Amino acid sequence: MHWRALSEDQPGPKWAGLFAEYWPAYKRWWMKDGEWARPTYAVCRQALTDHMPEMIPLYDQLCDLAGGSDRAARFLSFYGPPAYLSGCSQAIWPGREPVLVRNYDYTTHAFDSLILKTNWQGRGVMGVSDGLWGLVDGMNDAGLAISLTFGGRRVVGTGFGVPLILRYVLQTCTTAAEAGAVLSRIPTHMSYNVTVLDAKRGYLTAMLSPDRPAVITHAAVATNHQENIEWVSHARLTATVERERFLLHRLTLHRDPEEKFINAFLKPPLYSTAFQAGFGTLYTAVYRPRLGQMEIRWPGTIWPMSFDRFHESHRNVQIPGAA
Repeated sequence: MHWRALSEDQPGPKWAGLFAEYWPAYKRWWMKDGEWARPTYAVCRQALTDHMPEMIPLYDQLCDLAGGSDRAARFLSFYGPPAYLSGCSQAIWPGREPVLVRNYDYTTHAFDSLILKTNWQGRGVMGVSDGLWGLVDGMNDAGLAISLTFGGRRVVGTGFGVPLILRYVLQTCTTAAEAGAVLSRIPTHMSYNVTVLDAKRGYLTAMLSPDRPAVITHAAVATNHQENIEWVSHARLTATVERERFLLHRLTLHRDPEEKFINAFLKPPLYSTAFQAGFGTLYTAVYRPRLGQMEIRWPGTIWPMSFDRFHESHRNVQIPGAA
């Protein structure tokens, strides 16, 4: 995999170049069920206005940079996208300097491989990109970190793709409590578990679903199910229960030191090479929100960065089992 780390304070030529590069593939994915399976521009813009009004000026800027086409604008709204699944494990290590650690389990063929640092609307945000302005995990300069896992339910409803919800949280919130309030009110099109950690050690996990109210918990661990196993075959395929128990043991019975806890994400049962089944571990992310630091890790490799020291760079990474 070829990774990039890019920084652009305000939407400009770098972002426009990324969109031009990625749009052909994203357009094929977005239209795979037929163009009119997706909501109209009027519906998408109204949904943003109703649920994320603070994002409208930024959305308009990005649509202009993307060329202003109807399809691009509808895609960038993240409203009513095609269904998609991922794996993932995430947990909060509650030591002297709390850390949010996660594995992102997905296919190599539908992934931005991009760490993006921005200062859009005056808020510093950096994290792993999805859809070129959404995030699958990230952190803001107020010391709030966030990450997602798939919630293990088949239901698809009316709402936003969760990567834009994560972006919105980081653009508008500074504490876990504020994030919980946002996550409780914004509709999502599929089920996800979203874990947040703030600079004052506050944390929560929100279980989001399109067909029922969000459940806000004080869970420090999330894998790929919610309160109960509903999709049994997916749970078996991803070993979601086994991974959850393993992490809970690491936090409660063994009390691992920080580095040992992080390294556990780079080994089975958390680390997966099951790409032929659809979900292999693409990376491990480590967020230290009080320090404004993050790391992307692979076995034997650590790629550190921070708000103070963010260097634009490239990495070519060999992912075991992902040929």
